[in-house]
Amino acid sequence: MKKEDIYNLLKEKGIWHEITEHGEVYTMEDLAAIDLPYPEADAKNVFVRDEKKKNFYLLTIKANKRVDIKKFQQDYETKRLSFVSENDLMKILQLIPGSVSPFGLLNDEELKVQFFIDTDFLKDDDTIIGVHPNENTATVWLKTKDLIDIIKEHGNTVNRFVIK
Repeated sequence: MKKEDIYNLLKEKGIWHEITEHGEVYTMEDLAAIDLPYPEADAKNVFVRDEKKKNFYLLTIKANKRVDIKKFQQDYETKRLSFVSENDLMKILQLIPGSVSPFGLLNDEELKVQFFIDTDFLKDDDTIIGVHPNENTATVWLKTKDLIDIIKEHGNTVNRFVIK
């Protein structure tokens, strides 16, 4: 799914959302330079895989946090993890670097990727999250529960995890 497909999906499902169009962003520093309506709800994404390329994980966390990959490996008893290559990113999520998003899971036809979301985005049913619509030229703001429902409906595994 491309950006317009994501917008259409949200409209078709009647999901409340707002869109902030902006220039391309590749880092959290790039995004910080943009005037965002809900900066506290902005997310960043880490896409990793195990050494045998059997298990893939998309970790979505608050923008002001960092993921300790070694701790994640220990907590979830995974094999050694490393970042997914640009080639595998395109093959599995049909995304380019800088555009990784939970919406990319809608392109995961083989349901290879397990989704892990920071519990800070799950405080209540009205908590908002900001993610790219599979392109790094916009941010879509929607309720986290609606994003999770879309991902579950697609068939990917959704997990909550605590990150400090």
